[in-house]
Amino acid sequence: MPSHCSCGAELPSDARFCHKCGKPQFEPHYEDPIPEPEEIVAAVIAEAPRPPEINFHNPVAVRTALITAMLGSVLSSLPIPPPGLWMLISLILAGFLAVFLYTRRTGQSLTIVAGARMGWITGLFSFAISTVLFTLSVILISNKGGFAAFYREQMQAHMSPSADIEQFLQLLQTSTGLAVVLFLTLGMLFILFTVFPTLGGVLGAKVLERDRA
Repeated sequence: MPSHCSCGAELPSDARFCHKCGKPQFEPHYEDPIPEPEEIVAAVIAEAPRPPEINFHNPVAVRTALITAMLGSVLSSLPIPPPGLWMLISLILAGFLAVFLYTRRTGQSLTIVAGARMGWITGLFSFAISTVLFTLSVILISNKGGFAAFYREQMQAHMSPSADIEQFLQLLQTSTGLAVVLFLTLGMLFILFTVFPTLGGVLGAKVLERDRA
């Protein structure tokens, strides 16, 4: 602390201002520099919580996918011709609807990858539901004479008899052949019930992203 001000006045030892001219007798000190606006924005973004990822650890995503898979199963069972094409369309709609409902519920905009994951989880639930229904149908058909009799009746109603059909029916009468047919059927269902909802999830994320833009 100086003993005299620049104006010549004598200063007390604890003077912060000159009693004669009012000049400050200390240097301003700032412990922390004032941050730039860009630094403030970057800090806010860094501290903002990240949205949860779309996986089985996300309870909202799991519940949404399960509900949508159940709705998709109901839609696919509707007698809308042609049945095969309608089933594929309903699976795509299930994936699309899962992304839409999740976005509406959380306010989180999903990327293409996140939308695909949402559709894939929906497809897994759809496959689980279809597997249960398929198992029940297997039990029902077994109680009504077996697969050979069931397929013979179906093929006679829609196809002309041939050597290949008879060979296929004979294959169903063996335990090994029946196991192979059931395994291939479940494999085909897994592919259908996971690929098409995934495509629907990608489509939903793309459409909603465009609407928000």
